Amino acid sequence: MVLTGAEIVVRCLQEEKVDYVFGYPGGAVLFIYDELFKQDKVRHVLVRHEQAAVHAADGYSRSTERVGVALVTSGPGATNAVTGIATAYMDSIPLVIISGQVPTAAIGLDAFQEVDTVGITRPCVKHNFLVKDAKDIADTIKKAFYIARTGRPGPVLVDIPKDVSAQTAEFVYPETVSLRSYNPTVKGHHGQIKKAAQLLLEAKRPMIYSGGGVVLSNASEQLTRLARALGFPVTNTLMGLGAYPASDKQFVGMLGMHGTYEANMAMHHCDVLLAVGARFDDRVIGNTAHFQAEARKIIHVDIDPSSISKRVKVDVPIVGDVKEVLEELARLIDAEKLNPGNTEAWWRQIGEWRDKKSMEFKNSDEVIKPQFVVQKLWEITGGDAFVATDVGQHQMWAAQYYGFDKPRRWVTSGGLGTMGFGLPAAMGIQLANPDKPVAVITGEGSIQMCIQELSTCKQYRIPLKIISLNNRYLGMVRQWQEFFHGNRYSESYMDSLPDFAKLAAAYGHIGIQVTKPADVEGALRDAFVKHKNELVFIDFQVDPTANVFPMVQGGKGLTEMILAEDL
Repeated sequence: MVLTGAEIVVRCLQEEKVDYVFGYPGGAVLFIYDELFKQDKVRHVLVRHEQAAVHAADGYSRSTERVGVALVTSGPGATNAVTGIATAYMDSIPLVIISGQVPTAAIGLDAFQEVDTVGITRPCVKHNFLVKDAKDIADTIKKAFYIARTGRPGPVLVDIPKDVSAQTAEFVYPETVSLRSYNPTVKGHHGQIKKAAQLLLEAKRPMIYSGGGVVLSNASEQLTRLARALGFPVTNTLMGLGAYPASDKQFVGMLGMHGTYEANMAMHHCDVLLAVGARFDDRVIGNTAHFQAEARKIIHVDIDPSSISKRVKVDVPIVGDVKEVLEELARLIDAEKLNPGNTEAWWRQIGEWRDKKSMEFKNSDEVIKPQFVVQKLWEITGGDAFVATDVGQHQMWAAQYYGFDKPRRWVTSGGLGTMGFGLPAAMGIQLANPDKPVAVITGEGSIQMCIQELSTCKQYRIPLKIISLNNRYLGMVRQWQEFFHGNRYSESYMDSLPDFAKLAAAYGHIGIQVTKPADVEGALRDAFVKHKNELVFIDFQVDPTANVFPMVQGGKGLTEMILAEDL
């Protein structure tokens, strides 16, 4: 079957059973857009900015276990997409980004809308390709999807020059992929898993530390089963929220810079640590020298060998798929009918740390507390909503006060910390999960980064619920300036803000402004019940002085937390 390069691209997407492509047209991809127009199996969603296209594909992927797809044109189309690509790369999200390129004869001649897309994206993709012949398109796209979803997932970019999309070639979509230089290890080393089991069973102060890798490998069930069998405390990273149910008595909360007192103290003082799909990053363990000063044995399970012993030296490294390793570990413990050691004293100590009630805050009848809004959101949605966030204080309050019992319900930019991520990511989530409530928790700073996507939501009738915790500041910047820069609020106050309720209405949506604590619950209930099938933007005017606690200052150790009671 002889097809044009553009036809081949679309047929490849159909073969991969892609149902949504998020994109924005331009000269270099017009042949591909023409072929999209001629079919109805792959639905295109027209965003208003290429950054949003990649974020939407990202949100789609995080909430579905599938590879998200974005389509952008050459030059500024590709460069606008870089922030979204880097966001996905830092959080290991499987995406395929197809970018247009100037004709092959013009490459390197500074043609109109030409950039070196492969060179620009090389540091923030798992892999990228420049296709120079239409006969290579199908094989390349097959490889792109395979690389994106296997091993440690990540974004893969395919750059297609305009003339290549117009060339003709025989179309055969490969059934399998064989890459000599790419063979991710899936099954963990049995001897290492046996060592890990022995250490866990001998532990007096054990701790299970789970990260985003547990979510990405769909290993939540295996983690939960193992943790309950052992009776050990569990903490999740920001990216791992929902991997272990927040309502379970063994869950000690999120750890790290804004983690609970009990999670951070238990992490620091444990004698055996099982790290699963996590990477000991700076926001989780703080100062590595401080962390390593405490004697403990560390078992580290990860699909990516380069993540093991990268920041912290570990005792039992296990390279493999988290799901497979946890299953084998559980089988080993069960088959040998082994019982974990006595951890009663350890749980008593954790109980004392819990008694600090580090997440308590003083509510008010006069001013809306942002934490209160998130708590009410959890109540009204029954803890069952998909929650996407932007980045800042609101992100941390969402992580702290919306208890996630299921994986893939929490969608946020962890590694890159991308403002503007929440709204477009939520679009992808809602399209993938049309019957589920989707909330965007944002701030008045972040929401303006990609607020034009309200137009996309109108066009495709995407009924998101936007919860804006509007404190008139770049809140996290202001908090650091208050604590560490002598209250010098340099450029962190948001002056000349729009009336968000009216702005939402101008886009054709429902806009509500809430100024009183007594009105919080009613506004949320109206949004999720009365206006279930419409986009509702609720602008909560919250306490501008509220801070996120606990807090570990950059460069400090996990036990050196600032608590609300300390100030």
